Amino acid sequence: MEWKLFADLAEVAEARTVSVEVTDEATVGDALDALFESHPALESRVLATDGSLHDHINVLRNGEPAELGTPAQTGDELALFPPVSGG
Repeated sequence: MEWKLFADLAEVAEARTVSVEVTDEATVGDALDALFESHPALESRVLATDGSLHDHINVLRNGEPAELGTPAQTGDELALFPPVSGG
């Protein structure tokens, strides 16, 4: 499956898209762990010290809001959005 990264998260990973492999019974959280394995600098930007998502991070699965426990399947498009401002 593929993660799309936006704003400073893409800068930290030095990539706008990252492919990860997970098992058939995977969740979005499992896919996130796989992302951190290949790009460990993202973990502190995305997760709080208790392992939960920072309040300002949005996770999407196939364009819909997702929680870490949401099932994920091969071929899904996952996205991480940090807060974005501007005008």
